Amino acid sequence: MDNRIDLFKEEIKQKLEQAADLVDLDKIRVAYLGKKGSITSLLKGMKELSNEERKTFGAEVNKLKASAAEMIDAKITELKEKEIESEIASMPKFDVTTPVDLSRGSYHPITLVQRQCESIFRSMGFTVEDYPEVVTDYECFESVNIPKHHPARDMQDTYYLENGQLLKSQTSAAQNAILKKYGKNLIENGVPIKAIFPGRCFRNEATDASHENTFFQMEGMMVDKDISISNLIFFMKTMLSEVFQRDVKVRLRPGFFPFVEPGFELDISCLICGGEGCASCKHSGWLELCPCGMIHPNVLREGGIDPDKYTGFAFGLGLTRLAMMKYKIKDIRDLNSGSLKALAQFTDDNC
Repeated sequence: MDNRIDLFKEEIKQKLEQAADLVDLDKIRVAYLGKKGSITSLLKGMKELSNEERKTFGAEVNKLKASAAEMIDAKITELKEKEIESEIASMPKFDVTTPVDLSRGSYHPITLVQRQCESIFRSMGFTVEDYPEVVTDYECFESVNIPKHHPARDMQDTYYLENGQLLKSQTSAAQNAILKKYGKNLIENGVPIKAIFPGRCFRNEATDASHENTFFQMEGMMVDKDISISNLIFFMKTMLSEVFQRDVKVRLRPGFFPFVEPGFELDISCLICGGEGCASCKHSGWLELCPCGMIHPNVLREGGIDPDKYTGFAFGLGLTRLAMMKYKIKDIRDLNSGSLKALAQFTDDNC
């Protein structure tokens, strides 16, 4: 028996020396250490030995198994190192004299517009809030007066996850949390709620020059006593004039949104075509920029605010479309294209 163990050791060494790759090594491992391998089969003959011989022989076989496994592992390491060396040798040589490209990167145009808007609203006393992209059905719909089976959900066909949560289809999903966060300070100390909360939104939409399934919005809201739609118009016109550094032609038209009453669509005259009509504005000369209105009493009540004492406005500013207007980007799909050549042209020394 001892002679067979020595023979197996030499045999394994020879085969390992001849092994050319990991496939060969795996075949050797199975042949000797597998369930039906040669070394494993040695243990089957132990029943013919005496107790003392069985003890000694078993220990020798175990040593052989450990030695074989160690040799195979060492060979695996050796082959992997050779493979890495071969890959390195085949790689193109780096010329240290080649000039390094130190050209400065740039922020994404939506980032530039978002930071500018945040700065403008901060100067008007608004706080900037953050909110998750994955939310509950309650946050995205029910808390803002859109109960289950409400037809308004059809306009925001979104992406649901297996756990019942969803990718938020609107930044309004943060409204309830903001009302609850600052409502106590409003009620007890008379400090108005003034907040904006930018973020990425997702909708299951067909894409075209002015529609994307992934886009950025910036929700804003103000709640206090005696707030009216004139307050909303003031803040929006102030923001737009600061962003574009000139007077911008806007219009308000009636719009239905379950979380505001009354509701409006704030449109901006298309700055890409000068109002003459193009693919970006669907040849109308106007681009829908900001759904807005007075916060619905049900939304205030759900957030712990008494609608008989307080009123407020809310708006959902399209940051993606605002960036298109500012930088005259004709196709919204360019913003998510990842094209560095297209996006690198936008710079702002203030960011």
